[in-house]
Amino acid sequence: MISRKLPKVWYGGDYNPEQWDDPAVWEEDIRMFKKAGIDIVTLNVFSWALNQPNEDIYRFTNLDAHINRLYEQGIYTCLATSTAAHPAWMAKKYPDVRRVDFYGRKRTFGGRHNSCPNSPTYREYSEKMADKLGERYKEHPAVLIWHVSNEYGGYCYCENCTNGFQRWLQKKYGSLEKLNQTWNTRFWGHTFYEWDEIVVPNALSEEGEGNVSAFQGISLDYRIFQSESLLECYKLEHNALKKHTPDIPVTTNLMGTYPELDYFKWGKEMDVISWDSYPGIDTPVSLTAMTHDLMRGLKDGQPFMLMEQTPSQQNWQPYNALKRPGVMRLWSYQAMAHGADTIMFFQLRRSIGACEKFHGAVIEHVGHEHTRVFRETADLGKELQQLSDVFIDSRTEAKVAIVYDWENRWAIELSSGPSGSLDYVKEVHKYYAALYELNIPVDIVSTEDDLSKYDLVIAPVLYMVKKDYHQKLESFVEKGGTFITTFFSGIVDEHDLVTLGGYPGKLRKLLGIWVEEIDALDPSHFNQIVMKEKWGRLEGQFDCNLLFDIIHTEGADIIAEYGSEFYQGLPVVTANNYGNGKAIYVGSSGEQAFINGLIENLCQEKEITSLLVTPSGVEVTERSKEGRAVLFVLNHNDIETSFEVKEEFVDLLTGSEISGTVQLREQGVMLLEKINK
Repeated sequence: MISRKLPKVWYGGDYNPEQWDDPAVWEEDIRMFKKAGIDIVTLNVFSWALNQPNEDIYRFTNLDAHINRLYEQGIYTCLATSTAAHPAWMAKKYPDVRRVDFYGRKRTFGGRHNSCPNSPTYREYSEKMADKLGERYKEHPAVLIWHVSNEYGGYCYCENCTNGFQRWLQKKYGSLEKLNQTWNTRFWGHTFYEWDEIVVPNALSEEGEGNVSAFQGISLDYRIFQSESLLECYKLEHNALKKHTPDIPVTTNLMGTYPELDYFKWGKEMDVISWDSYPGIDTPVSLTAMTHDLMRGLKDGQPFMLMEQTPSQQNWQPYNALKRPGVMRLWSYQAMAHGADTIMFFQLRRSIGACEKFHGAVIEHVGHEHTRVFRETADLGKELQQLSDVFIDSRTEAKVAIVYDWENRWAIELSSGPSGSLDYVKEVHKYYAALYELNIPVDIVSTEDDLSKYDLVIAPVLYMVKKDYHQKLESFVEKGGTFITTFFSGIVDEHDLVTLGGYPGKLRKLLGIWVEEIDALDPSHFNQIVMKEKWGRLEGQFDCNLLFDIIHTEGADIIAEYGSEFYQGLPVVTANNYGNGKAIYVGSSGEQAFINGLIENLCQEKEITSLLVTPSGVEVTERSKEGRAVLFVLNHNDIETSFEVKEEFVDLLTGSEISGTVQLREQGVMLLEKINK
């Protein structure tokens, strides 16, 4: 449980009363918050300039008043440290806080995420601010959780980062001889003889548009370095707060599959994971579900915070559609279904100016409660009060894991070839979507996580096989597990150096194959996966595209062959018995129908069953604690849908008993608990 002071689903969001210097507005906000069931607000996210008008003066009296005013009305605070954007005076007096961008241009003041993570000035003053806040509010009963900075992201390429990177490399490699060998610097005459000869990889040196790098080794290391640099900034504030409030959790809001930071490393340093969910109107609901599961996986399956979602409309996408009636409620329950113990919004009252004035809010510009958005918000608030702590701190139990790795993703994106259309997240999502359709729970895991509790492990496009990870996979399969990987796997080590001896490198023995060549064609060019014989739902042929591995078997059974091109009749899908388990290799990017059938067959073999059998578009997940399990049933369809249940349940939202044929309205939600007789 995040905090026992508020033992329910937290309901609230970002609130910026400092933008409304009018006590009448503040009082009206509180009245409407209470009407909507809002019990927590995030304060102080971007107030550094107000809190600290110069380097010597700190002013918190207005913040005191806002926290106290809200708490007197039963509304708690998620207190941010305000360090997401440095003040103008700091940028003017200390230029080292200002970032240098990818093109080598020194920023002036403006925007946000505008601070160099390796600036001594930024680190000093951000840590001081956290320390001041921790000291001031350490005993305030309103403060439930600390919120450090906001949506960390963005790289810097300044002199401080260059010097920091050189020191980081010395620590990592120990000698230039080792670095030169690891980076393969004899290619294109890049041998380094002094540490200060190394420059940061940007548009002025190794990298061009689209992330492609001439030297993947240095570019990969720079991404690791920048992710760790930003994490160090977070840790400075985290530790300053913990010094004063060891029992108050500390978090920062992450951004799902955001490409620049290795969130598995961040998760280790956060007391609770929080993230901001902003799917578009055309984002597959399965991708949103996968991202929730990824966030839950950052900290060993612990519940997370939904720190931000919009009540209706966003402002920064090309087309900012309204959330249709019922969708905000539906997507809120989807977040809870996958592990969220909070439902929070950005924002609670719309800004009147600047770039977020058209971003949706609980209180719209009209300023009263007579809006669709407010009515839906208030209705959900009532439901969450009713649920109390039914599923708070409960867990998801899964027998299937999907491996997700940021360094692997970086290496794929930095690669010069074989295909500019290879999208790591999309390939991972295809396998997740197959399990989603079957209503089978999934954990998203890192390469460091234990695999022993799973029956099926899937690692799409495992291009990078780090150190001894192949041994972990071999042990998993040898003990009876089933493992799936795909084309473009086992190619390089953790430094992006090719593993010699034939693809898929260290996975060759486990998979029982070797790959002679990799054909890369425009995504509009399709080959065929031709099944050798019927296998469950898999029969006949299916389309595949993107990459085509030319495979030779070394003990593996051939499941399917290519249907065309000069490699017609060669294997495209193989299965290798290894110890007591089996390793599957899919040598091309198969259409979704093929992946769905493959996953269904393997789950049947491992006796991994659906939580409920439902029509397409009806999602089912489960959370359980202390022997009590709750099924979340979510209808993402625009029409009423029916399905069958074989046992008797009670719907916790309505109190109705459910059995037999169940009707679920469009965008409808049920929370089902089995009736034990």
